[in-house]
Amino acid sequence: MTETNGKKASLKEDELIEKFLQLRKEGLSKGLTNDEISQAFKQNKPWTWKGLMSNSVFQSQMLLVLTAVVIATKFGVKDVLEGYVYDSKCLISNNPLFSEMARPLADCNICKGLTSVPVERAISTERFVEKYAYSKVPVLIKEGTSNWTAMDTFSFHFFKELYTGTKGALLSVEEECQFFPYKTEFETLAEAFNMSDERAALQEGEAPWYFGWSNCHREVAAKLRSHYQRPYFLPNDSESSTLDWIFMGGPGVGAFIHLDSVMRPSWQAQISGAKTWQLIPSPECESVCHSMNVTVNKGDIIVVDTNEWYHSTFIHPGELSITIGSEYD
Repeated sequence: MTETNGKKASLKEDELIEKFLQLRKEGLSKGLTNDEISQAFKQNKPWTWKGLMSNSVFQSQMLLVLTAVVIATKFGVKDVLEGYVYDSKCLISNNPLFSEMARPLADCNICKGLTSVPVERAISTERFVEKYAYSKVPVLIKEGTSNWTAMDTFSFHFFKELYTGTKGALLSVEEECQFFPYKTEFETLAEAFNMSDERAALQEGEAPWYFGWSNCHREVAAKLRSHYQRPYFLPNDSESSTLDWIFMGGPGVGAFIHLDSVMRPSWQAQISGAKTWQLIPSPECESVCHSMNVTVNKGDIIVVDTNEWYHSTFIHPGELSITIGSEYD
């Protein structure tokens, strides 16, 4: 390398470092600190935006993201990159800082004055459309799964037999959909279904587990949807996603704080067990909005725009928690 080239490289390094410092300063201005990240994902402590910048894995992901953003900005393709990143399902999963960098600013009117998640029973389609369907206001629908055979059919062994007994089903999750290991060592759905019967039954002394996945296999989808119906309160002219989401596991922390990028509001039905959701407004709305907790019991359905509300879940002791859900527009 010539001396001139060396100087140019050094200048580019200095520019890059300066951009990193500017981005870090911008993050700190939102309340992020280096030493509070370890507390940010703990379920037993209220989560705020004062923490998201420590632990080696997180830092390495942050460096990757910042590098991409800086390069994209320099070459004038930042908007293209952000669109790709925000739509990508797998680049960096369950990373709230990454989502925070890519997402558009939230409309704080959706949560202004809201101190608890509204609860409805036997809600009509008209009322649901008027108050909740596209307002981005979350709502808990009590006893929303009436007449679903899923309530007596879905179990760990049901899903295991369905996926292992349907050609291509397990592979489709790996190649076309997503698998979320959360607090387990499993890397694939096949590995998860290969756990011992004792562990699957959450017997004392066995390692805890909680994982989720999306289904892209048509035969499996047909079988699943023969046991549940589209929620009765959804708008009559709305279209449901062809994708099913399933989350399953035992007591303790389920999903850590994150923001989704599914682009549409979604519903999740509690088939068994009980799960508490923590919903957190976007940082620009913290001065006018509140974090909220809501417990979803067996038979309940929660409707929430997970693109707008940061959220985590906690599974209550007792019956295995099984949740199924989808999106609508």
